[in-house]
Amino acid sequence: MGPFDVDVLVIGAGVVGCAAARALAEAGIPPMVVDAAAREGTGITSRNSGVIHAGIYYPPHWLRTRLCVEGRERLERYCVAKQVPHRLCGKFVVAFDPAEVARLEALLRNAHAAGATSVRPVAPADVVRRGPELRRPAAALFSPGSGIVDPHVLTARLRADAEAAGATFAFRGGVRRIEVVPGGFRLDTARGPVRARRVVNAAGLGADVLARQVVPSAPAIHPCRGDYFRIRRRLDLDVLVYPVRTPQSRGLGLHLTPDMGGAVRIGPSARYVEARDDFGGPAPDPGPFLASARRLLRSPLGRDDLVYDGCGIRPKLRGPDDPDERDFLLLAAPEGALHLLGIESPGLTAALALAERVARWARGDDPAAP
Repeated sequence: MGPFDVDVLVIGAGVVGCAAARALAEAGIPPMVVDAAAREGTGITSRNSGVIHAGIYYPPHWLRTRLCVEGRERLERYCVAKQVPHRLCGKFVVAFDPAEVARLEALLRNAHAAGATSVRPVAPADVVRRGPELRRPAAALFSPGSGIVDPHVLTARLRADAEAAGATFAFRGGVRRIEVVPGGFRLDTARGPVRARRVVNAAGLGADVLARQVVPSAPAIHPCRGDYFRIRRRLDLDVLVYPVRTPQSRGLGLHLTPDMGGAVRIGPSARYVEARDDFGGPAPDPGPFLASARRLLRSPLGRDDLVYDGCGIRPKLRGPDDPDERDFLLLAAPEGALHLLGIESPGLTAALALAERVARWARGDDPAAP
């Protein structure tokens, strides 16, 4: 190894970093993984809603879409093989007025073009038959390949696989600075300096800060907070229910998500924030959440039925003044670093496919190629 401590160093032990470490190690390139936390999956992964997406929302040619479609299949196989708690409960996308029906029809065309061919229209009666507490829509789509997964167990299994294949993890070792040196990189971490020939930057909300230290033109990440409320009483609901996404939305709309324990949440919202660790503060006004829940449910709900249930922060490349969404960016720097930028939803679903692209890059291929 000479003057270098490690061939490949992965920054970040969230679900994407652990998946990348597994793919690299199983490809015969066992990396070192560093993270500021005390264990894997405690950053934005720990606040993920755990939804398994089908890949229906974004342009079919986008990397974000292709990795989601491919990653969903990989994730399903992995969860079965590794006994990761998950459930392919399916998802309804519902429309209630003519404008929403038109957007629903466009969404179906996009889904099929993206390869999510199992998505299909269903009769409004099928919606209320599956979810007796749901309001009858004017039209609906059903995605049978959508579902939920336990992100904590998933990330732990990926770490265990990576370690079994030779990867090493150094926790409480957050990266403070990265600089290019001849033949590789020098990183200042909380545990001391590390020299690596190559670097995979999977630092989530902090990925742009590190990327710009070696690639000044790298785009900025805009933290976007999403809050959730849990519905206090038990609902007879075992399917995801989403409104039709509006073009202006920063997310997918406030939707109903059952969890592995049977509770149902409404959210997340989408609000840009300055601080990347802004997970505290007072709970938001439950009014918009209650209004969205009432639109989807025919069961009467009051404010006392909602309990604040925390938040997550998306590492968005789309800024608050940008009119359009942005694709995932795999920024391969010629010095030997791969920066994973803007890996928000559906990043968890895409993680295993994204990890294979990291391994492809490590073998010398284009990570973004089809």
